Amino acid sequence: MSNKKAVVKEKTETDIQEIVNHYFYSKGLALEQIKEDAKKKKIIYSRFTRPAKQLLELAGSKEKAKEAINKVAEWANSRELDYAIETVFKKWLELDRLKPKEIVKKPYYREDPMVWSETKKKWYVISPDGEWLEFAGREGEIEWKTIK
Repeated sequence: MSNKKAVVKEKTETDIQEIVNHYFYSKGLALEQIKEDAKKKKIIYSRFTRPAKQLLELAGSKEKAKEAINKVAEWANSRELDYAIETVFKKWLELDRLKPKEIVKKPYYREDPMVWSETKKKWYVISPDGEWLEFAGREGEIEWKTIK
């Protein structure tokens, strides 16, 4: 009986390691980098094992725990926020509503911003001095830039 218990404990530790490693992968670290940083004491690996175990218990499986980490990582990264495994606990009840921030792209023509006039159904280029100039080019010449 005790032999079976030891096997279960060993497996749980492996699942916990997987969750901790997955957390670091979501932060953009590779396994070799994690190991190297742990040796150099840049990462105190043991600090992450308790929250990983709690997340495993909360999620019910390592797969669900990893999915939850992915959702929180995507949400936090899109907002340029830092996150920890504990953030997954805090956001647990709203995981299904947690969405990454929408990427907004704005139209530009030769580095000048543009606006669409719904009433006139035309594009206008806003000159550096604020004047609205009617856009006479082709739609393919409009450059869409991501604005933070």
